[in-house]
Amino acid sequence: MLRFVSICICLFALFASQSTLAAPSAMGLEKALDTVAGDGRPLSLSLQILLLMGLLTILPSLVLMMTSFTRIIIVLSILRQALGLQQTPPNQVLVGLALFLSIFVMQPVLSTINTQALEPYGRDEVSFEQALSTAASAMHGFMIKQTRKTDIALFSEIAGAGKFAKPADVPFSILLPAFVTSELKTAFQIGFMIFLPFLIIDLIVASALMSLGMVMLSPTIISMPFKLLLFVLVDGWALTMGSLASSFVM
Repeated sequence: MLRFVSICICLFALFASQSTLAAPSAMGLEKALDTVAGDGRPLSLSLQILLLMGLLTILPSLVLMMTSFTRIIIVLSILRQALGLQQTPPNQVLVGLALFLSIFVMQPVLSTINTQALEPYGRDEVSFEQALSTAASAMHGFMIKQTRKTDIALFSEIAGAGKFAKPADVPFSILLPAFVTSELKTAFQIGFMIFLPFLIIDLIVASALMSLGMVMLSPTIISMPFKLLLFVLVDGWALTMGSLASSFVM
């Protein structure tokens, strides 16, 4: 059990340490793994299962925070609110759409990790440390392209890390919060642009009802069919999905 805890600490340090960069030092990681595994001896099957189950607990957080999922699910939620629909599409459908669109957006990164890290490691052509370093570099490259320089500078200043010579020097401990902050900003900007035409329809309907003296009739009931009609006429779902997919810099 102590070995399992030590390995988890080393894996956490790989991404959270102030000195860990986009391409982690394979030599340092190798020494750490040799220490916790016992002079390089392979872990027993039970410890490997414990390690796998432990890492699976943080998998949802990694999917949410290190991929395009955050931006997509927020925009889809704002779209549903703009249409005036409370539970349509239901949450399960929105999460499913966001998940599969995230897989589509992340496909180049996943292919790079598969061809340059997983497959060579499966053929025993590279060590675990080298495969992990390659996978981390691929994720780092995707995240740094979506992150604003101002957000990186903000968290770098808070951490007292100073300026970085090149994007690859930004450690995950700074890149992760900066990436999430940038994704939230971008998602709300896209959501604002989506909300505007539906807000205009609400204002027009409310003004028309006020001029007719129908103050007791809710404008939402009248405006919802017009918003749905507009959304269908412009092929809203295809437009939204295409715009979300193209908003990521690859």
